[in-house]
Amino acid sequence: MQNPDVVQRLKSIEGHVRGVEKMVEDGAYCIDVLHQIQAVHAALNKVSTLILDDHLNNCVVTAIRSEDLAKRERVLSEIADIFEAAKKV
Repeated sequence: MQNPDVVQRLKSIEGHVRGVEKMVEDGAYCIDVLHQIQAVHAALNKVSTLILDDHLNNCVVTAIRSEDLAKRERVLSEIADIFEAAKKV
């Protein structure tokens, strides 16, 4: 997957995380740090949504249309695994 929007968002998140790190190093007010961490979480969730959408609309659709049963089962299992792992976070 090569998506310039996703790459740009990840670079922005990277900068934001560095900003949070600096806030901690500088002894910023805890609630302010937590607000920034929540913003990073929201940004990562948006990236996850974009990547999942791309996967569903490309990889999964291609696999579902395929004659290869193993390929179809694999992509469906991968989706289930992702949601199972998300419950553990």
